[in-house]
Amino acid sequence: MKIVEENFIEQLKKKNDDALYYVIDNYGWIIKTIVKKHLYKMPNYEDDCINDILMAVWVNIDKFDPTRSTFKNWLSGISKFKSIDYVRKYLKELEHANIDDLSISIKDESSYNIDRNELNDDLESLLSCLKEADKSLFLKLYVEEDDVTTISKETGIKKEIIYNRVSRGKKKLREIFRLSHIRGL
Repeated sequence: MKIVEENFIEQLKKKNDDALYYVIDNYGWIIKTIVKKHLYKMPNYEDDCINDILMAVWVNIDKFDPTRSTFKNWLSGISKFKSIDYVRKYLKELEHANIDDLSISIKDESSYNIDRNELNDDLESLLSCLKEADKSLFLKLYVEEDDVTTISKETGIKKEIIYNRVSRGKKKLREIFRLSHIRGL
């Protein structure tokens, strides 16, 4: 049976795979547009979200009521809510992310001399929310990769105080990062 606009919903209800391909071909642009709108900062989640939306259409087609809305509107609603679910999932992962797991990759270490004046704008911007002393600690620990004992000897600051400052700084950075993602999404 050929799938057309007049019978694709009926065929979806009968679990005809061709009807799902019809949805992808004719309504896929709606799904992609909504997913890209909500997940534009998280492109690695887009394909999974699109697959979940198509699965939701497949599983829940019996709940579609043409007297209440058009298929296009129903599909848009599913796409929007699935995308929002992915944003929530991503934010939850960010809350539990360990800042120590983040790393800075340098392609040619032999020709790269880390100098505070040469740090990229992103790192400077990220650390700009910290006090100058705390910013210096972060740079020594995470960029220059000095250990806490060395930093303690250089600065005359007790190790416990360094750990406390770094912990507070990480907490502040996590919160700012989380808020910026919420505003950006």
